[in-house]
This record gives sequence, C-alpha cells and structure tokens, in this order.
Amino acid sequence: MDFNYDEEQQALREAVRGLAGKAYADFENRRRVVAEEPGFSEKVWTQLAEMGVLGLPFDEAYGGMGAGAVEVGIVAQELGRVLAPEPFLTSVVLAGGAVAAAGSEEQRIGLLDDVSSGGSVLAFAHAEPGSRWQPTASAVTASSSDDGWTLTGVKEPVPDGARADILVVSAALPAGGTGLFVVTAETPGLTREGYRTHDGGRAAKVTFAGTPADLLGDDPGDRTGVIARVLDVARIAACHEAVGAMEFSLETTAAYLKSRKQFGVTLNTFQALTFRAADMYVSLEQARSLALWASMVLDGGSDADVATAASRASLGVSRAGRHIGQEAIQLHGGIGMTAEYSIGSYTSRLTALDHLLGDGNHHLGLLATDVGGYREVDPLP
Repeated sequence: MDFNYDEEQQALREAVRGLAGKAYADFENRRRVVAEEPGFSEKVWTQLAEMGVLGLPFDEAYGGMGAGAVEVGIVAQELGRVLAPEPFLTSVVLAGGAVAAAGSEEQRIGLLDDVSSGGSVLAFAHAEPGSRWQPTASAVTASSSDDGWTLTGVKEPVPDGARADILVVSAALPAGGTGLFVVTAETPGLTREGYRTHDGGRAAKVTFAGTPADLLGDDPGDRTGVIARVLDVARIAACHEAVGAMEFSLETTAAYLKSRKQFGVTLNTFQALTFRAADMYVSLEQARSLALWASMVLDGGSDADVATAASRASLGVSRAGRHIGQEAIQLHGGIGMTAEYSIGSYTSRLTALDHLLGDGNHHLGLLATDVGGYREVDPLP
C-alpha cells in the first residue's frame, strides 16, 4: 500500500495546518477559547468553512467538495495536532454524515449546504444514559400521528448539543427498529442542559417531551445499518484526530528531553529515557498506519469490511493513545502533572476520543466475536 499523500492532499494538509496553527499554536489562546461559550471559536469555524473544510466529505451538489476518507483524515489529524476545539468530527463527520447517508434530497441540499457554509452547527443525539455505543436507540421513543412525529426521552451526552442549531436524533420506532429524525433548536418540548467536559469540550443532556420532529429521509423503517456505518466513519476520523494529538505529544516530549537538564546533562543522555521515547514513536507509527489503512478500506470496502477496519484501528489507536499520553506525562516529570502545561490536555483529549464512540475494550470485544470466522492456518515449522 502507498501511504504517501499526493500533491493535492499535501496542499490540503499545509493549508489546514496553517489555519489551525495560527489560531491555536499558542496553547494559552486555545485555553481562553474553550473557557468561554460555546467552547470553540466562531471565527475559526467560519474560516474553515471559507476554506471548504466543512463541506469536504459532502457531494458537490450539496455545497461540498466530494472528498474521500483520506482527505477527511488529513483535516482531522491537523486539528488534533493543536487540539482545535471546533466540532469538525461531531458536526461535520458524524451528524453531517448521517444527513448525507439518510436524508432526503431536500434535506441534504438544505442542511448540508448550511453546514458547509458555516451557517449552522449539527449535533448527533444518539448516545443514551447507560448505553454502550450500540447503533440502536431505546431511551428516546418516536410516536407517529396525523400531525407527524414526536419524540420523548433523554439523550446524553450529546457533543456540542447546547450550541447546535439542528439535532439529528435516533429514536426507537413504534414497530421496532431505530429511526432518524431532525429537530431544530427552537422546537417546543426540547430542553438542553449544557456542560463542560474534562477535555475542555462541550456536551449536553437533551430532553424530549413530546417534541415535534421531522423524519430524516423518506424511509420510516429501521435505520440501524445506516447509523452503524456513520459511527464507523466517525471512528476512523477520530483515529486520525488522535494520531495528530499523539504526534504533537511525542514531538513535545522529545524536545523536552533534549532541553531539560538533570545532573548537569540533558535528559536524552539517559538511555532508559531515550528507549521509552523510541517506544512512543513505534506506537505512533503503528497507530498512523492503522488509521490510514482504515481510511483506504472506507473508500472502497463493504459495510462489514469497514466495521472491522474501524474496530481494528480504534483498538490500536486506543492502546497507542494511552501509552503515549501516559509516557508523555511521566517523561515530563512534575510539570507534566500540572493543569497549566499542555501535555495533560492532550492526554485528556486522547481519553475523550477513546470513549466517544467506543473504547479499546469495546472494540476488542467486537473483534473477538468474529475470531471463529477466520480460517485456520498451519503453524510455521
């Protein structure tokens, strides 16, 4: 496999790195942005839209760029390098992906064009209290009448749910299965309680009390398969974001080992510390390869192949993220334990990404269920 970027992909990477780096290379600026509502910069969000980043995965007919999974991964990785708080993953890839996959032609034109232009923020209200990353819904139920659909129940956590202009909601259907619905922020019967997350992001508890909703798409049947595919796409993008965060964590740690002195010499003089940094590099490159491979599978694989690739990549990135995050803090010594230093925030974000769409243990369990389906091979002599 060729893991090298072509000229256009390299140009996209440099453009996003330039924009994100200008906004957040100074970590104190990032700290100030996340301290205020809505937890990200509306200015940077608009700049990303002007660059075409927010419409990257959508078809050109809906205001997008028609790019593939590799390009989406490049953007996610560059945003991850500076912990950019803009909701590219949750609004564009996850919620926008659901609209692109299940929406009617009218909904795609209206909703996706607004997202691509930066005019609106979408949120995917799917996770439920006590749920474990399954593609089905049960805590929120949908009811149908002559007046249309209504939703009742609670979704939590909903990333950027308090800021979102439009909610894409999964709900249990009366006849069984899970449907997808669209709810605007001003809809009566909708209550949103926003709060900060440990990585500086935002989430919300969203309550529906007979809330009017529009069916997403023209099919009132079960959309579990669509939701599963959208979640897998977002998992692969999240892997790339994590790779960006790990990349910066390793660079910062290596620089610290070369500058910090102990007993009159820099820390990289001590072989044991250099070996630990080398192990971090191995973990990073393994995670990077898994994320790129999963993106290639996503661009041409079946739903089953994509699900397996997403789980394999998520498991590998989960382990690499924990390893690199913990080692980065340890190798920084006492300063790595302080909230003022950036390395702890990177580890916090890696932890949040690990738990957003299914942690390593979850994906290990999914992969283990299919072990019996693989062919047996003779052991090497």
